[in-house]
Amino acid sequence: QVQLVESGGGSVQAGGSLRLSCAASGYTASRYRMGWFRQAPGKEREGVAAITNDGSTMYADSVKGRFTISQDNAKKTLFLQMNSLKPEDTAMYYCAARYYYLYFVVPIALHHTDFNTWGQGTQVTVSS
Repeated sequence: QVQLVESGGGSVQAGGSLRLSCAASGYTASRYRMGWFRQAPGKEREGVAAITNDGSTMYADSVKGRFTISQDNAKKTLFLQMNSLKPEDTAMYYCAARYYYLYFVVPIALHHTDFNTWGQGTQVTVSS
């Protein structure tokens, strides 16, 4: 079983920056897809960014050029650097993962059905 724990959320003014972290523990694997999702009140969950073990990345159009997903494989930690934040970025941000325990070339994807393990979330609030 894998556990994901997010940190780094908070309140910031528009134009500011935040860095989210997600620490993975438990029965992880060397082949995986990890990502960040967000959900604002009254809205559907939205894929923000994803990364695979080989470094392939994918971003939602709404965050391209502002957000950067990265990872520290040795520390089993995922990051999301968020710059030029906007009030519409306000949401609960969730870390997600899917691990593959057999040999498999993991394709990049950013739909919630492509992930099967979720963290508890960290709140990001951007004020105007």
